[in-house]
Amino acid sequence: MPRVHHVSSEGPPLSSGADALGLIYEDLAQEADWIAVPASRFDPAFFALDSGLAGEFVQKFANYRLRLAVVGDISAHVDASAALRDFVRESDRGGHVIFVADAEELDRRLAEER
Repeated sequence: MPRVHHVSSEGPPLSSGADALGLIYEDLAQEADWIAVPASRFDPAFFALDSGLAGEFVQKFANYRLRLAVVGDISAHVDASAALRDFVRESDRGGHVIFVADAEELDRRLAEER
C-alpha cells in the first residue's frame, strides 16, 4: 500500500506555490508517496482554474515526484465550472492527482492501484 501523509484540516488556507512546498517539506511528508489534503484547506482560488493556483500546486508536486489527493466534497465547485469538472476527470485518469470524497474512498483507490 502506498504511504500517505494526511494534512490536518486545521490551519490557514493553502493559497500559493510556497504553501505547496510547505506541505511537501513537512517532516512526515518526506516518507510519503501521496499527500492527502482536505479540500477545505484550499483557498477557493484553487478551484477557479483561471487563477493558476491548481496548476501551480500540481506542478510543485510533479517536480518533487509526489502525488496529491484532494479529499472532500468539491461538488459545488465542479457544478459551477465545466473546466474544473474536466480537470478533475483528467486528473483522476492520470493518477498523479486525484479527487476523492473522503478517506475511505482514498484508501479504496490506492488499494486498487497496487
